[in-house]
Amino acid sequence: MSSTVSSTVGGGRSDLARLVLRLGVGGTLAAHGAQKLFGAFGGGGLQGTEGAMHAMGFRPGRRSALLAGLGETGGGALLALGLATPAAGATAAATMAAAATVHAPNGFWATSNGLEYPAVLALVSSALAVAGPGRYSVDHAIGHVLDKPWMPAAALLAAGAGAAWTIRQRQAAVAADAGAQGSADAPADAPQDPVAS
Repeated sequence: MSSTVSSTVGGGRSDLARLVLRLGVGGTLAAHGAQKLFGAFGGGGLQGTEGAMHAMGFRPGRRSALLAGLGETGGGALLALGLATPAAGATAAATMAAAATVHAPNGFWATSNGLEYPAVLALVSSALAVAGPGRYSVDHAIGHVLDKPWMPAAALLAAGAGAAWTIRQRQAAVAADAGAQGSADAPADAPQDPVAS
């Protein structure tokens, strides 16, 4: 009898804990996405975010701004609702993984503009994708039709592949930019090859 009560209480606590995590992380992500897409909460909107994304090596900047904004807003809102939780968590995690690579050269800590903040959001989003939304969720209310047992692995693999491709593309753009900058910084009065002149 006591084990049944303990199990019920533990299950209720777990469901409540997932709700709190979903609302906190999902709401934070959705707000950041709204900054990118709509200029809400002091954000730059698509136009401002486009330039920032281009400068960070995400090309083309406009498409990257739109995808990042949708990944954060959509993934965050769906996490908060507990709807399509595996896909929502995986999408949010992939978006934050790409963001973490921008901050990685600054180390770990957020105080040094490091990767701490996006990495934690990515980890919690991944954990929610795997753990599921809990009882207090839209997924539970609709019979988990968008939260089948096989979906977390499939969603995380697909989102991880997309994030890896995006990160590789960004690294190539950053390397190309650095090479172009190095060429532009070369001294203009370097001696010319006498054979070529």
